[in-house]
Amino acid sequence: MEKILEIVKRQLSEKLGTEIEIKSNSILGGGCINHASKIETTVGSFFLKWNNHCAADVFLREAESLKELAKENNPYLKIPEVILSKELDSEPGFILLEYLESSNRNSDGLNLGRGLATIHRITNEKYGFYSDNYCGDTIQNNKWNGDWINFFGEQRLRYLINLIRHRRGLDSCSLNIYEKLIDKLPELIPSDSVPSLIHGDLWSGNYVHTTEGPALIDPASYYANREMEMGIMTMFGGFSQQFWDGYNEIFPLPGNWRERNKLYQLYHILNHYYIFGGGYGHQALSVAQRYI
Repeated sequence: MEKILEIVKRQLSEKLGTEIEIKSNSILGGGCINHASKIETTVGSFFLKWNNHCAADVFLREAESLKELAKENNPYLKIPEVILSKELDSEPGFILLEYLESSNRNSDGLNLGRGLATIHRITNEKYGFYSDNYCGDTIQNNKWNGDWINFFGEQRLRYLINLIRHRRGLDSCSLNIYEKLIDKLPELIPSDSVPSLIHGDLWSGNYVHTTEGPALIDPASYYANREMEMGIMTMFGGFSQQFWDGYNEIFPLPGNWRERNKLYQLYHILNHYYIFGGGYGHQALSVAQRYI
């Protein structure tokens, strides 16, 4: 711990052009992959997340996503400002963010929905992102692609299925089911999609209530059909009717979006199977069979 604090102190002093001191460090819980703490310094409070056993660029990619989410003014929610980010090398990798004071308020559903809809209105000419980044600790193929159906089929489903084949194995029957599904995607997904900026991993643990309103954390952003966002959001719950009311107030979803919701959940179910194994494999096959 002393080592990472010394690195942060040195780099923050260099960034600000003045010698800073770290007055205290409070370990924070809740993370399942990285270490996190609140540090008090002579120039204010910051949120620090670090790891010395992760992909080298994971914190650089997180910083990239946060900056993209914050690229346009959003009056409804907060995206924490990136202060520093460092790759893992001979020293730990880390990301240093502004510290947002938590709040007991849980009535921010409307603004959370409005804020996410505002983010989804940020568009691009193509689907993908500037770099490959990570959903959990799974790398995502974000190569730019002008066709959403091809992007989803090849760079999300088939890409992840190939990762699963190498880590866990897949029998020929299962592979055949997934191949049929990918071939059928043009019949299942409208072709008139528009690339929208998404958070990419928005389950209930990746938004927080703060004194400045709802805030998004731990993104895995890219430009996608915005219905992709709802895949992970609907897997575990945690989003109130107020949220959906606020979202549809700003950027109404198509009336039949739920028909495709399980299809977009499939990517995240497969990712959970890739990471954790267990019953997620059978769940993923069940979803795929439903659509073929």
